[in-house]
Amino acid sequence: MTPETVIDIMREALWLIVLLSAIIIGPGLAIGLVVSTFQAATQINEQTLSFLPRLIVTLLMIIFAGPWMLTTLIEHAENLIMRIPYLIG
Repeated sequence: MTPETVIDIMREALWLIVLLSAIIIGPGLAIGLVVSTFQAATQINEQTLSFLPRLIVTLLMIIFAGPWMLTTLIEHAENLIMRIPYLIG
C-alpha cells in the first residue's frame, strides 16, 4: 500500500465525517443564530429558549437525515472492505 493510497483513504474518511456532521450541526447553528438575534432584540435572557429549539432541530435532522447518513456510512465501509484485496497486493 502506497502513501498516496493511505492519504486518499483518509481524505475520503475525513470528507465523510465533515459532510455527516455538517448535516446535523448546520441547521442547529442557523436556528441558534436566529434565536440569539431574537433574544438580543427582545432582551430575553432565558437559557432554555436558546437550547430547546437547537435540540429539537438537531433531533429532527437526525430523524430525517439518519437513513441517508447510515446508507452513506455503510457504502463507505463496503467500499473499503471491497478494496482490501487490491490494497494488500
